[in-house]
Amino acid sequence: MISLVQSMTGYGTSTFTLRDTTITVEIRSVNHRFLDIVPKYPRTFLFLEDRIKKIIKSHFSRGRVEIHIDMNGEGFVNKSIVTDWELVDQFIHQLKLAKERYSLNGEFPVTVLTELPDLITVYENEEKPNELNEQLLFNVEKTCRQVLKMRVEEGKYLIEDVLKRVSVIRDMVLLLESRREAVVEEYRQRIIKRVSEFVDTQITSEDGRLYQEIALLAEKGDITEEITRLHSHLDQMEELCMNDNPIGRKLDFVIQEMNREANTIGSKSNDSKIGKWTVGLKSEIEKIKEQVQNIE
Repeated sequence: MISLVQSMTGYGTSTFTLRDTTITVEIRSVNHRFLDIVPKYPRTFLFLEDRIKKIIKSHFSRGRVEIHIDMNGEGFVNKSIVTDWELVDQFIHQLKLAKERYSLNGEFPVTVLTELPDLITVYENEEKPNELNEQLLFNVEKTCRQVLKMRVEEGKYLIEDVLKRVSVIRDMVLLLESRREAVVEEYRQRIIKRVSEFVDTQITSEDGRLYQEIALLAEKGDITEEITRLHSHLDQMEELCMNDNPIGRKLDFVIQEMNREANTIGSKSNDSKIGKWTVGLKSEIEKIKEQVQNIE
């Protein structure tokens, strides 16, 4: 059974119309270490920002989430005109003085008043009816569910891929385990041979203290502990992949530990087969790491 683990990539959009105004809600989600909500909408909706963020947080715990809200139409805008009559009076007075001073004839057109700044100002008063607020929040919720569906669907494929690679790695670890005893014995024999080159007599089983030292040196090349920990990490990864809660950070930690064990195995052993298998092991671990970067 595959869990409902999410990826961090998703997209959703919804549109509704009120009073001849079309409002579009669009949400995009991409990778991010934490949850980063980026609002991109008109100032008229800022008073709803806390409620919008609360809805988003109820669906997602990681990822960069951009929310766009666009309005097309003026169904919620009332326009009004305000005239600065005191300034108009001063302007007319100055026109009369100019006519007298320069002996000007004719009348100034009324349209000149609309061409001068600050005399007449058009104000837009935006309404925020409860109906708009409710519909907007409803569509934010609706869009979040679309994004969630996409993230869960992609998360399903990511987890399937991770579990396949976990199976491949487990087979590799079993190969390493099958080679362990032979490698320890080969390592022990190499030590005995090297020591014999520096002593006058052949080393025998009666040389207890020397054999003890050789055994201790041989144990340094033993990879039993690393293999045991790798098995444990693989079990932990499989268990996490069956979880419906956010697991990205936990998986990332387990991957780091697995990589550390693989590096230790590679540094301990001079065996060509183990060296080759370790390279393959690290390659598969790196592939899992790349997938885990996109898991919530």
